[in-house]
Amino acid sequence: MVKVKFYDNVDDKLLKFAVIISKTGGKWVLCKHKERDTYEVPGGHREPGETISETAKRELYEETGAVDYKIRPVCVYSVTAENNFDGKETFGMLYYADIKSFEKELHSEIEKIMITDKLTDNWTYPLIQPKLIEEATKRKII
Repeated sequence: MVKVKFYDNVDDKLLKFAVIISKTGGKWVLCKHKERDTYEVPGGHREPGETISETAKRELYEETGAVDYKIRPVCVYSVTAENNFDGKETFGMLYYADIKSFEKELHSEIEKIMITDKLTDNWTYPLIQPKLIEEATKRKII
């Protein structure tokens, strides 16, 4: 069982991930990892010494090649799953980015990006990512 919750804020030390719901020209920007056949929202782990905002910007660049964009926080999210982090609640910051331009080359484990009018049914994290998008929509960010 996977439980996703949303918060306005938590202690910064708890934030381990940044996920960035992204659009360009009104279309969704999704990533395909080299080792998977599924799609995901850009995002990843916070590195030592990074602020969570720096994590979001680094991951957005690495996973999409975005170089010109506006990014803003949406909210804190948490995930609790029996088979993940020993079932402990883990926290991340959810962002929204409007991307104006991309570099031609990706600098990560991402094989390609998909720019689309319609969200995928083939999510890497189907019990998490649609809920993040739903929450950003409820908050009138998207």
